[in-house]
Amino acid sequence: MTMLAPIEYADASPEVRAVFDDIKARRGVPDVNNFWKYLAHDPATLRRTWDSLKEVMAPGALDALTKELIYVAVSVTNGCGYCIASHTAAARKSGMSDAMLGELLAVVAMANATNRLANGYRVPIDPQFGGPG
Repeated sequence: MTMLAPIEYADASPEVRAVFDDIKARRGVPDVNNFWKYLAHDPATLRRTWDSLKEVMAPGALDALTKELIYVAVSVTNGCGYCIASHTAAARKSGMSDAMLGELLAVVAMANATNRLANGYRVPIDPQFGGPG
C-alpha cells in the first residue's frame, strides 16, 4: 500500500503542472504516469528528476533502445517492478523484441551471478584489465 495519493493534474500546483505539461508534450501522452504523480508531492524533486531524465535519455552516443535496455537491466537488478514495467514498455516502443528481452534478462542474471562469485572470492583484478601488475 502506498503512503500517499497521486497528485492529479487538476489538483497540482502551477509548478507541478508546468513539469506535467512538459512531460506530456515531450512524450506525446494525454497524462503523466504514476511515477511523476507521486514525485509531485515534492515539486523540487519532481523538476530535478525530470530534468535529469531528459538529459540522460536524450540522443547521444547511445541510441534510445540501448539506453532503455540498460534501464531495464538496472531495474531488474534493483528489483524495481515499476521501472521494469515502464522501461520495458519504452524499450518495446523503441524496437525491443521478445528475443532481445530474453537475452537481456539472461545477461543480467549471469552478470549478477558472476559478480557475486567474484566479490565473494575477492578475486583480484588481472593486470590486463587494469589491476595491479
